[in-house]
Amino acid sequence: MKKYLFMLALSGLSLAANADVKVGVIVAATGPGASLGIPEKNTFNLLPKTLGGEPVQYIILDDASDTTLSVKHARKLIEEERVDLIIAATTVPTSISVAGVASELKTPQLALAPMSIATDKNPWFFAVPQPTAIMMSAVVDNMKARGVKTIGYLGFSDSWGEMVLAGTQANLDKAGIKLVASERYARLDTSVSGQVLKLMAAKPDAIVLGGAGTPGVLPQMTLRDRGYKGPIYHNTGVINKDFLRVGGNALNGAYAPTGPVMVAEQLPDSNPIKRVALEFTAAYEGKYGKGTRDAFAAYAWDAYLLADKAVEVAAKSAKPGTLKFRSALRDALESNKEVVGTHAVYNMTKMDHTGVDQRASALVQVKNGDWKLVQN
Repeated sequence: MKKYLFMLALSGLSLAANADVKVGVIVAATGPGASLGIPEKNTFNLLPKTLGGEPVQYIILDDASDTTLSVKHARKLIEEERVDLIIAATTVPTSISVAGVASELKTPQLALAPMSIATDKNPWFFAVPQPTAIMMSAVVDNMKARGVKTIGYLGFSDSWGEMVLAGTQANLDKAGIKLVASERYARLDTSVSGQVLKLMAAKPDAIVLGGAGTPGVLPQMTLRDRGYKGPIYHNTGVINKDFLRVGGNALNGAYAPTGPVMVAEQLPDSNPIKRVALEFTAAYEGKYGKGTRDAFAAYAWDAYLLADKAVEVAAKSAKPGTLKFRSALRDALESNKEVVGTHAVYNMTKMDHTGVDQRASALVQVKNGDWKLVQN
């Protein structure tokens, strides 16, 4: 009997080791980040049934834009569902919260928010979106070309607001531009009148906004209502249709940096990202309708492309469902080279777990309710 139970246990282990690749996905399908998380979730309905040539199972959970829930989901996915990879999460705060769990439980994470963590502190963390310093360089380049000398800043009072400001400041000195006022607001605030009045009192040549999703509309509308006439620059966190819908005519003329996918048709044929971006656009709009293309949906698509290459490599040395496979998958992600996505060409290294360059950044402007490529 004991021999039978032992052999049965071995059989169970063998079956687990030969199971499908399991991917845990955490997005903000509700809450303040929903306008970003819903398109990300939609992308997983488009993906093939295999990953790296192996059968794949996606387990998708909604964290409601809440860090406590994202931590709970991450533990459930790794400890109970035994996922091989986590793709999470929509916002910077929730991505940071998941990173601690993924590192502790030795599971590779592909974040859908633009953030970075030193690889010596967390070698399991990888980010799909472009670093804010690279993206905001397109903003600062445009400001310099326009002769801007001073700027004001109004951003979220959380880690995303700080990241946008830091990414902007990283480019200011070399452009000879000075920050003269800096204000904050909460994601759920319904008024920023006080902050806007303080910014306008400093008389900046331009204003940079560090919001995201539909809550990113409020400062723009308030600035225009108060009569601010200067250029207004946003960030990658607002590149979606709901932002344009909610902001309406108040957004006309606003600038923002984005990945090439949002203006794929306007790119030269020599751009290596154009073909992949157009393929994604055809797939996404083929299912969800013309004009539904979304930058955040495209981040999820790029996460799939990175995972697809890495799983193909990892599966040669280990079986899904094991720590050995997760370790091999982490190593394969770190070795990804020339993976052409919709937002960037990814070249990961041991020291760089984002792996993008200036090809990942384009400046766009709102014109008649849509994004148009700006040629500096």
